[in-house]
Amino acid sequence: MTIDITGLDPGRIVFETSPLAELGLALHALSEPGHHPGLHGWATATATALEPDLADRLHGADFLWRNTFSDVFLPFAGVRGGDGRTGAGLAEDLDILDRLDDERFVAAALEFTCAALYGAGAPSPLVNAGMRARALDMAATRGPQQAEFTQRLLTDPASVRRWIRRLFEDCDQAFFADTWRRTRVQLVADARHKTDLLRHKGIGEAMGAVSTAVSLDASGDRIHIDKLTEGSTDATDPAVGPGITLIPTSLGRPHLTVLHAPGWRPVIHYPVHRPELPSPASVGLLQLRMEALAHPMRMRLCRNIARSPYTTGELAETHGITPPEVSRHLTVLKKAGLITTRRRGRYVLHQLDLTVVARLGSDFLEGILR
Repeated sequence: MTIDITGLDPGRIVFETSPLAELGLALHALSEPGHHPGLHGWATATATALEPDLADRLHGADFLWRNTFSDVFLPFAGVRGGDGRTGAGLAEDLDILDRLDDERFVAAALEFTCAALYGAGAPSPLVNAGMRARALDMAATRGPQQAEFTQRLLTDPASVRRWIRRLFEDCDQAFFADTWRRTRVQLVADARHKTDLLRHKGIGEAMGAVSTAVSLDASGDRIHIDKLTEGSTDATDPAVGPGITLIPTSLGRPHLTVLHAPGWRPVIHYPVHRPELPSPASVGLLQLRMEALAHPMRMRLCRNIARSPYTTGELAETHGITPPEVSRHLTVLKKAGLITTRRRGRYVLHQLDLTVVARLGSDFLEGILR
């Protein structure tokens, strides 16, 4: 993912907190607790305490936060003539959502039916017959609830908008207000810290502090976000209003989402760094490690060096291959950061880095969910 910031005034890059954005990730964590092992206790307690009526309504709308992260949770980025600022509280964020015009609201709410066209600037299903038919067909493949919701939204968007606002307000009363009170202090502090970095040390330092998956290129003209998703957007588009908004989340790890819809202000929604957790591996490094381990001979070599350190000669003799062949395989493993080496006299010992290998499963999951 890339965001073009050529010539952008750093003052147009803002760090904000958003209760509506955090509510979206709270709802996601409730529907997909497997993505968030650190939130199992909170998710279980919250889901258990939900009133049946609210639980049913959440189940009926969960495609807004389960299949995709709908941009309805980031309405400040789509309000025409907006400044990229969020509301002071959930009520204010919902007021901003009310200001989002029907075409953009409907397109954002039906993102789960048109995700493949997200970055293409496709017209809203509300005004385009082809997109309307596509949305209805795709919703039908997801099930009757999605089909019924889509039909209602396309026929009477105003009533659905009221229904969604009431749903979010009821979530706030049932559980989110308490959650937001606990998390807001950390998020405000993080946004303030990143703002100070931006002002005093520049865009590169601020982006690096956001995540190891976010970086500024050497020219200073583009922000790169290391994700499996491909896309690009322009933070200097005068039609949108130049700028980028970055929003921290305490509930979102491992998800790092980028709003890059044409005509919307770019947004990076990033998880707050937690020192006790390792930094996410890059997508390229993850692929390199998995490819390195896919070779049968390298897997057999790993079986040996997982138990104790071995020299190249010992591995060659054990497996009946030449020392140069062993060296080539070890070079691949070392390049992928999977083994460590140390010298003992005139011998070099190779050993599998068990900590790195043990993280491959979680690295893979974080990589595909990021």
